[in-house]
Amino acid sequence: MLHVVYRFASEGTVRAWEDSTARAQWDVQAAAFARQTGRRSVRGSKVWFDSQTATPKNPTPPAKWKLWLVNISAVFPLVLLFNLIILPYLGGLNQLVRTFLLCLCVTALVTWILMQRLQRFLKKWLYPSLQAFRGRVTTCSS
Repeated sequence: MLHVVYRFASEGTVRAWEDSTARAQWDVQAAAFARQTGRRSVRGSKVWFDSQTATPKNPTPPAKWKLWLVNISAVFPLVLLFNLIILPYLGGLNQLVRTFLLCLCVTALVTWILMQRLQRFLKKWLYPSLQAFRGRVTTCSS
């Protein structure tokens, strides 16, 4: 893991660098071999010696109602589509087998496809505590 630390004398120079064409060109070049995972802004040199500030805490799990909402938003459409599209063709099968196939298909799709995408799409809502660490990594010398 590689960390890039930018150090600027003032907030104005930070903004000038971030809005510059040179930085945009570096971002394009770096996209081939790197990806941004987070940003954080700090002031002063104390942060280099303060272990609590330098390392983020483990994120707290989302509230149960948020997890329920994400799960139902993944499961309900799949069950509905399966019932409308697939089950009419399986009408001759035993109800136990049909239910097993429904559970098998829906669980597989939710586990390996939908849930990953939903969590990525909703991560700011699910993990708001992590958003505090997404600012610029800058230190302003006094």
